[in-house]
Amino acid sequence: MNGMIAIAADGLAKRFGDVQAVADVSFEVRQGELFGFLGPNGAGKTTTINMLTGLARPDAGTIRIAGIDCTPDPKAAQHLIGIVPDESNLYPELTGFENLCFCAALYGMNKAERETRARELLDTFGLGKAAGRKFGGYSKGMKRKLTIAAGIIHNPPLLFLDEPTTGIDVSSARQIRQIIADSHRSGTTIFLTTHYIEEAERLCGRIAFIVSGKIVCTDTVENLIQPMQEKHVMQLSLFKANTAPGHEKLAAAFPRLVFQDLSNGQIRVESDGPISVAPLVRFLEEEAIEVMEARRIRPSLEDVFVQITGIEADAMKKEKEKAGGGG
Repeated sequence: MNGMIAIAADGLAKRFGDVQAVADVSFEVRQGELFGFLGPNGAGKTTTINMLTGLARPDAGTIRIAGIDCTPDPKAAQHLIGIVPDESNLYPELTGFENLCFCAALYGMNKAERETRARELLDTFGLGKAAGRKFGGYSKGMKRKLTIAAGIIHNPPLLFLDEPTTGIDVSSARQIRQIIADSHRSGTTIFLTTHYIEEAERLCGRIAFIVSGKIVCTDTVENLIQPMQEKHVMQLSLFKANTAPGHEKLAAAFPRLVFQDLSNGQIRVESDGPISVAPLVRFLEEEAIEVMEARRIRPSLEDVFVQITGIEADAMKKEKEKAGGGG
């Protein structure tokens, strides 16, 4: 990866009526990076991506794409970018094949070139059999895959993906993540918005956390997780029939440990130093509570996100199920 800056956003702001959707957002994405924009619905992710791709004009701030100043002309770098919006922009009455050929024509590809590329992408995305079917009859997962294919039909060096796996089935989501990883490996610079914390952790090199229109933190996944590696975390699974003991009892017996109830009879134990399992198990057994399993937990990006933003991971998970939303 060379040091060229693919995207430079400086002081971006956008207001809709009384709502400040984005406030003073600045970041840089280097060429060849897979950069994640992580935050709950309504945080300003879609508004930011719309400004970067020329679909919305910022009230303030500047945008440079591959060194081109897009502030005076939002479409100045259009030929260099592929866009996959959160809602499909393809034509329901056209077939999958016709949709791809139409998009390729918009990018000036000749007939032979666009038909070859369309067939190649339909095969790559496992949509070969559906090539002649109308897009309107596709499943959600198939629609999302074709929308991504349309976004990369012209082999853009820079790809913008807005919530690419929201609201689709598990196997399509897995396939799409694989396609994103493959595109990145082949050298495409990718800007990805998501509220799936695990997706961001798995795919992205660097991540910006955005909450209420402001970036609260930007760093590599490794650097974000590093400070939490110092913490020692363990999860105890208790026998279902048992009820968990009160935190007061546990906290009184083990003042150096922090306890948190999880669902399904599980307890999370946190400490600044190594956690000794035997005394915990003994204590619980004396309380007539059987421990089925005790395992050490590696800190995840989810832990970091909760710590930095104060937004519980469960709140983000609930967002997943909501279709669309003006993130």
